[in-house]
Amino acid sequence: MKVNTKIRYGLRTMIEIASCLDPEGILQKEIATNQKLSVKYLDYIVSSLKLKGLIMHANGRGTGYVLTRPASQITMLDIYTAFEPIMVVQCISNDSYCERSSNCCRANLYWKEFQRQFADMLSSRNLAQILHQKEEDCLLCD
Repeated sequence: MKVNTKIRYGLRTMIEIASCLDPEGILQKEIATNQKLSVKYLDYIVSSLKLKGLIMHANGRGTGYVLTRPASQITMLDIYTAFEPIMVVQCISNDSYCERSSNCCRANLYWKEFQRQFADMLSSRNLAQILHQKEEDCLLCD
């Protein structure tokens, strides 16, 4: 399973916003600079996070971005699904994709359980936990 760049950059953007102590928030161009992302690509990331209701302008247009709720109340599932639905295999989400889906397909049952466990795993970590993770705990950095 591969997590796409939108989700990866979405998490980095959320960490950047959550780390900002300024009540006026952090400007998009600052996020782009700090995270070495193009402003154009970051537009898409920010738009998806706003649409999901995870971030907003601190005091209207022209101000920086802030979280809409405490970091401890934003899960990795919230961030992930701002960009993609959780879909391990197509036959789980669309019965017409596979004629065996409506029957008791053991493979289908396995994939449904796998998808549920993946969603549970994403739900078990919140942004505050990720933000305060010790550097020595970091196994992968992009």
